[in-house]
Amino acid sequence: QVQLVESGGGLVEPGGSLTLSCQASEYPSGYYVMAWYRQAPGKEREHVADISKFGITKYNPSVEGRFTISRDNARPTIFLQMDSLKPECPAVYYCRSIGVTGDYWGQGTQVTVSS
Repeated sequence: QVQLVESGGGLVEPGGSLTLSCQASEYPSGYYVMAWYRQAPGKEREHVADISKFGITKYNPSVEGRFTISRDNARPTIFLQMDSLKPECPAVYYCRSIGVTGDYWGQGTQVTVSS
């Protein structure tokens, strides 16, 4: 079982930057995708970005060009660099691990963009 712990959330002003981290207990064996999702109050959870075992990345069009997903190959940790943040409802950002061994979620970290 892969355990995921997110960190780095907080309050940031519009136009500011924030970097989220997701520390996994391990990278899954075999092919896998690590992803970030977010969920605002009253809304469905949505995909933000993901990175595959081979480093291929995909982004939600609403964040492309502003967010960057990356990973540390030396340790099982992925990051989400968020720039030019827009004012929006508070959202909880979740880390997800999808692999042949299972589908796992972290507990989430709160992000609020407000002046």
